[in-house]
Amino acid sequence: MRIRRKVLGALGSAALALTSFGVVTVSASPAAADPCGFYETSSDAYYQHCTSDGSRVVIQVRVALAPDYERCVAPGTTWLGSADKIQGAHYVGRTC
Repeated sequence: MRIRRKVLGALGSAALALTSFGVVTVSASPAAADPCGFYETSSDAYYQHCTSDGSRVVIQVRVALAPDYERCVAPGTTWLGSADKIQGAHYVGRTC
């Protein structure tokens, strides 16, 4: 994390210096949008169903120290639970 901040700080300083000379404009982009499929934050687990057709799909959710289960998810982001308990999730190949 510390290295990333130093790199971003250095890039920002370089961009400011170059911009003042009219050479180039560089801006830091905001955090990337939530990825499609399973992802975690520091505390929560999510499944992002990316579609433009409005379909609902079945995913299998892997749970630590408990049985895995299937769940029907709509387009967009679905909260699955605590990142400590959810180990992953994947599309099982069918709609619901």
